[in-house]
Amino acid sequence: MGHSYVRVGADGKKRYTAIYRDIRGERHSAGTFASKKAADKAWQAAEARVAEGRAGNAARSRQTFQRYVEKEWLPHHMMEATTREGYTYSIYAHIMKWFGPMRMIEILPSDVRAWVKDQQERGLSPATIRLNKSILSGIFTTALNDQVTSLHPCKGVKTPTVPKKPLRIVSPEEFDQLYLALPDDETRLLAETAIESGMRWGELTELRVKDLELINCLVTVSRTVVEINPKHHPEGKRFLIKEYPKDREFRRFKISPPIAAKLKQHIKDSKLERDDLLFVYRPEVPAPQAAPQPAEHVGLTEPNEAGRRYRHGTLSAYSAGKCRCQHCKNAYATYRAERRATGKDNPRQPRQWDSDGHIPRRWFRDQVWRPALAASGLEFKVKMHDLRHAHASWLLAGGADLQVVKERLGHGSISTTEKYLHTLPDADETALDALTRTRSRSRR
Repeated sequence: MGHSYVRVGADGKKRYTAIYRDIRGERHSAGTFASKKAADKAWQAAEARVAEGRAGNAARSRQTFQRYVEKEWLPHHMMEATTREGYTYSIYAHIMKWFGPMRMIEILPSDVRAWVKDQQERGLSPATIRLNKSILSGIFTTALNDQVTSLHPCKGVKTPTVPKKPLRIVSPEEFDQLYLALPDDETRLLAETAIESGMRWGELTELRVKDLELINCLVTVSRTVVEINPKHHPEGKRFLIKEYPKDREFRRFKISPPIAAKLKQHIKDSKLERDDLLFVYRPEVPAPQAAPQPAEHVGLTEPNEAGRRYRHGTLSAYSAGKCRCQHCKNAYATYRAERRATGKDNPRQPRQWDSDGHIPRRWFRDQVWRPALAASGLEFKVKMHDLRHAHASWLLAGGADLQVVKERLGHGSISTTEKYLHTLPDADETALDALTRTRSRSRR
């Protein structure tokens, strides 16, 4: 029950403060007035708004954007761990500096437009600006629903156009080149499984023996793994297993008998148990190699600052002559290798990724995928996720039903699957053939 109480000011005059209670029973002020009658009307009106679900605490509207985000929005807003990691980075990199000191009630659409313009002038890409505005809009949508603000300042604010680029699909011939350039049988099997199944990276690297029914050539996708900063992990780890895939629906699909046979042999050769991962992070410790020998009779270096020249392939040429030709680098590598071999210079162990057995995405990209891509000679920069695109495109080009492909890939909407129609490099050949036939009529 609300009430009003009298306050005596420094001038000796009486003032009346109206007090009401919110839905949780907490006391709030509805203002201070010159008469008790006015104060009583104020707290009664405030409690009426509470009963209608329209009451808001004016003090919450006066809090800064930074306080609202850090004390209310980020701690209590439900989102995936990877989403929280990305949002936190974007908020502190692009949003907080501009809006942080401002009060929530003071932020207007004109402020958001000025912020968008500032991002453009700082050279941020249209896609990044759109993402940042989407995050800011999400914050104010929650604030509006929480009655922290009465205005959504992002409404009606436009961002630069993000051009839609054509989807470049890996052709079967390009995949074969890349497949042969991969370093070992296990990475080839991983790539082949990816393009045969269309699984996402997190689904593929969380695939376990128990998810396969190799007699029936069936795969069940029921989990995914994400790699995040440990400070965003509930247990402070690097890998977080989610008991549902991205689309939050389990899915089952068939794979071809040849790939099922290869997976069966891989399980047998690796002696994997039912709960073991199919593909595991296996960092290779490089074996000691013979140090390169310096070359002879390869001439002298260019004069250094003191005007001195040194023979290529010597320590003096590398250190004093500051020459970085291959001969001089080989000489320095030989010197370092000899010192390490005798236990000098405290040689450090090769770096290994913090992993519980799951394959780190960046390690795979830098140590396996990119070297194979360079060795294949492909000009098209294929990403691992492009194999999922290729899977969808190849199926549709081969005549597979659109709905079947949608369910196989776990798309939320069939319009997502439709974008893979006619995406192979030879998709326009039928149109060109038709054009040629039409033009040839005039030449008869």
